[in-house]
Amino acid sequence: MLFRSWEQVPTTSAGTGAGGALPHWPDVARVADHVGVEHLLVTRHALVRRVLTDPGTFRPDNALDAVTPMPVSALRILAAHRFRLPPTLANNGGASHPEIRALVADALHPKRVADQRDWLTALVRQRVAGLTADLDAGRPVDLYAGLAADLPLLVLARLVELPDAPVTAVKTFARAALELFWAPLDVDRQQQLAVEVGRFHRVLREFAATGGGLAGALRAAGHPPDVVVGALFFLLVAGQETTSQFLTLLMHRLVGEPAVLAGLRDGSVAVADVVEEGLRLEPPIVTWRRVAAVDTTLGGTAVSAGSSVVLWLARAGRDPAVVDAPDEFRPGQRGSRRHLAFGAGAHRCVGDQLARMEAATVVTEVAPLLAGVRVLRAPWYPDNLTFRMPDTFVVRR
Repeated sequence: MLFRSWEQVPTTSAGTGAGGALPHWPDVARVADHVGVEHLLVTRHALVRRVLTDPGTFRPDNALDAVTPMPVSALRILAAHRFRLPPTLANNGGASHPEIRALVADALHPKRVADQRDWLTALVRQRVAGLTADLDAGRPVDLYAGLAADLPLLVLARLVELPDAPVTAVKTFARAALELFWAPLDVDRQQQLAVEVGRFHRVLREFAATGGGLAGALRAAGHPPDVVVGALFFLLVAGQETTSQFLTLLMHRLVGEPAVLAGLRDGSVAVADVVEEGLRLEPPIVTWRRVAAVDTTLGGTAVSAGSSVVLWLARAGRDPAVVDAPDEFRPGQRGSRRHLAFGAGAHRCVGDQLARMEAATVVTEVAPLLAGVRVLRAPWYPDNLTFRMPDTFVVRR
């Protein structure tokens, strides 16, 4: 979801909706955000991939910049909590990135991820049984709160030994950070969010100094405390929150795809194909940013050094040059797996296998439940440059 003001940018011939056709956009469009800052919006798969795989020309330095400039009052709140976000992962184009990434990748190694499958399957199965019992009794259930919201956090905690903080506190912090840095906000809201983010940043700082697992590995490699905190910050914000968002988005989509659910039940549709098609059509991260390091061109458009480049990952997933039926949910179709939901290049999401494993487990266990429900309240997403942040997903028989 782009800023809603951007949806009016050029030559719209059809509305954009869940499952609906996207309006026609040029390959590269010049658009202004809610505060009047101009960005180059890149919509075509090939061009988005080119930017992601060329970090020398298009640097990641602005990936975590607040899209609503922070007022002095909010900055003072963050400073009081000693809040800092040095280059670590997503915003790191420097020499330290490969080593930090390697340590995180080791914590999320596919073998370690696979070792969590049985535990996660048992937990998901238990939750689905409880939700099914409620539905059988005529009660509505919230599939976001009751199934998807905390699952990725619980798995991540086992893999990287996250700080022992209540789940609700971590979720509140993560959603506050996604809003503070990527949403259009007024001053009062920025101040409220700065309090939430700053308070939990202090918890992370204390854990970074003594914690084991990934924090201990980063310290042992000689990385300073701010870098350890930055890595943990990014994992808690992007490493788990986006996966819980995707699980909710995918379940909502599947309720409206009875043929796919039937195929899952009879074995004619592969779970892995459903997950990939979900990532293509319903990615939780819809845009990502880069900044041009030099004067260049992109799709015939001149790009000046310092320009903000917004990569429309969700639109790239519906590029007809890549996929046969871009607006239809067809698991296994040509091009389905060429989506850019996890990015590409040196900054490709290091937790992609973890997210896939979690999504495959949930789809396998929840598909029978989804086949027999109707939606009472679809997920609602606040305005945000980059993230889709569903609040609830309520269904009943």
